[in-house]
Amino acid sequence: MIMASIAISCKGRQESANPAQSVDSLAAASDSVTADSRGYIVAVGDMAPDFEIEYPGGKKVMLSSFKGKVVMLQFTASWCGVCREEMPFIEKDIWQKHKNNNSFVLLGIDYKETPEVAAKFAKDIKITYPLTLDRDGSRFNLFCGPDAGVTRNIIIDREGKIIMLTRLYEEAEFAEMVKLIDAELKK
Repeated sequence: MIMASIAISCKGRQESANPAQSVDSLAAASDSVTADSRGYIVAVGDMAPDFEIEYPGGKKVMLSSFKGKVVMLQFTASWCGVCREEMPFIEKDIWQKHKNNNSFVLLGIDYKETPEVAAKFAKDIKITYPLTLDRDGSRFNLFCGPDAGVTRNIIIDREGKIIMLTRLYEEAEFAEMVKLIDAELKK
């Protein structure tokens, strides 16, 4: 019962810095794909879709440029209470442990918000890992169906394959994710 109310609190918010902005054609394709029970249109074992990562300062790189590294994508938004609950644990239990490991990349991806809102969010929540931008939701829609909510972590191995998908914040699943990242980085 509690989990259902939490899921609703981070689902369906379609705020955007530019409501007239159109969705990228690749992301629009997600509308025709059936999502699983957790809202994903990708699965463990799939190759991660490639997309352009936009940093707040304007730098852009492709996700595929991180091949050879273990990558954690964390979809989030300032209005999401569950995101705000989980992010300090990501900072403490993952980022602070691995931030100096050249084989690891952690990217927060802020959903449908302006660079200013994302920067304030990162400052307020006290995270130091990179919080990149998904201004129109097109990056999120490469992984999730159109009605899916945020608070998602996607772990990608060194070959670009998805090895874990999480939804919401659940302590046991989070601990499993931390162990998986640690194990992948030891390989």
